[in-house]
Amino acid sequence: MDGAYRQDHRDGQHVLIVGGGASGVLMATHLLRLPTRKVRVTIIERAELLGCGIAYGTDDPDHLLNTRASQMSAFPDQPDHFERWLTGEGIPVSGMSFVDRGTYGRYLASLLAPWREEGAESGRLHCMRGECLRILETDDGVTAEFDDGRTVRADRAILATGHAVPSEPPYPLRGGWDFNPPADADATVAIIGTGLSMVDHVATLLGAGHRGQIYCLSRRGLLPQPHADTYALGLEQHRIPLGASVSKTMHWLRGLVRLAEAQGGTWRDAVDAIRPHVAKIWRAWSLEDRARFLRHAAAWWEVHRHRMPPVSANRMSRAAASGQLSILRGHFQSAKERDDGRIVMRIVPRKSGSPEHLVADHVIDCRGIRRDPVEHAVPVVRDLLLRRAARLDPLGLGLDTTTSAQVIDASGQTSQRIYAVGPAARGALWEITAIPDIREQTANLAQDFFGPSDIHVGERV
Repeated sequence: MDGAYRQDHRDGQHVLIVGGGASGVLMATHLLRLPTRKVRVTIIERAELLGCGIAYGTDDPDHLLNTRASQMSAFPDQPDHFERWLTGEGIPVSGMSFVDRGTYGRYLASLLAPWREEGAESGRLHCMRGECLRILETDDGVTAEFDDGRTVRADRAILATGHAVPSEPPYPLRGGWDFNPPADADATVAIIGTGLSMVDHVATLLGAGHRGQIYCLSRRGLLPQPHADTYALGLEQHRIPLGASVSKTMHWLRGLVRLAEAQGGTWRDAVDAIRPHVAKIWRAWSLEDRARFLRHAAAWWEVHRHRMPPVSANRMSRAAASGQLSILRGHFQSAKERDDGRIVMRIVPRKSGSPEHLVADHVIDCRGIRRDPVEHAVPVVRDLLLRRAARLDPLGLGLDTTTSAQVIDASGQTSQRIYAVGPAARGALWEITAIPDIREQTANLAQDFFGPSDIHVGERV
C-alpha cells in the first residue's frame, strides 16, 4: 500500500473509507466511477491486500463462492462484468459456475486498478495501511486518528469494517479461520457449527486427504441446502404481506413455495423471488417481530437462502455415505484437553437433553460471525460506541443506522458525516452480507452522495 497520506486542500469532496475488504472496495469503486473528478477517496486497511477480507483471503481452491458467477458482478448496471473479467484472466468458466473465493478476491482488488495506476501525487485514490482508532466528527468534516499517530481529514467517513469477527476461542478450540489440518490424517475432528464455514473446513480436510472421523455439531443439525437450477418466479411487491406477523409471513412463504412447485420449480424459486424484497419485509416488521424471526426462523431461512455449491454438497454427501462425516444435533458446553492430548467435549444432545462426552483430537469453532458486536468490534467502531457517537441497533446485530446508511448515536441523533455499509450495519436491512446486496447498497449510497453513476469501470474520469 501507499505510504503516509500527504494531506492537501484541493477542491472537491474527500471520502474516507475504513476497511478494504469487499464492502470497502465496492464503496470506493462506485464513488470513483462518478462522472466528476472532484471525488477523492482514501481507503484505510490493516491487511496487505485490498478486497480480500476474511471471506476472500483464502488460497484454497476448494473454498467456493456460494453464489454463481453470473450474480457476482460488482456493478448493477453491468451484470456480466465478473464473467468478462474471468474470461480476460483466462479462467474458463460459465456464468453458472461457482468460482473459488480467492479468485473473487483478486477480482475485487482489480476494480481499483485504474485509479491506483494514477499515482499517489495526482490520483484520486489513496490506500493507507494501518489501524484507524478513532473518527471525530466536526461541523465541516471528520478527522481519523491512526495507531501510529497519523491523522487524516475528510468530508465524510464510511465504515466498511465487515463482520465483528470473534477473537480466537480459548484453548483447546481452534478458530474458524484456522484451516491448518491436523498432522495425523487419521485424527478425529469435531467442528462446532454446521454452516458454510463448516463446509469449507470439511473441503480442506478432504482435499488434504484426511481419513479420520469428522463430527459436525449444531443445535438443530441444519446444513446449508445445495444449489440447483432455478427459474424466474415473478413476484410483485403488492403480493407481499408487508407488516404481517412472522408466522403469517412464513405461512405466505410456504404458499409461494407450493406455487413454485406447481409450476415445475422448487422452493429455491420462491426464496430467490423474495430476495429483492427482504429488506422491505424486515423494515415492515415491528422490533418484536424481528426478534421473533431471529429466535425461531432465521436459522431455517439462512440454510435455504445461503446455499452451498453442488460440488461441495456432493463432497459432503459422499463423506456422509461412507460414514466418515456425521452430523450431530446438540448443544456444545465445554472442551478440555486430557493428559494424553485428546480433547473431551461436553455436549447435550438435542434428543436426550442429558450431557454426554465426545472425544476428538482436533476441535474447530465454526459457530459463525454473529457474536458480541462490541467485544469483537474493530477499534474504531468500539471507540464510537464507547464515546456514544454510535450505538448498536436494538437487536445487537451491528451499528444502528438509517436506511440511508447514516450512523445513529446513543441519543438517537443521525450523523451527517459518518456512514456504515455492509455487514457492519445489519440492523437496518438484515440481508446486507452478500455481494449482490452490498453492491446495490454501495452504488445507491454513491449516487446519493454525488449523483448518478454512469461511468463504466476502467474508463478514465
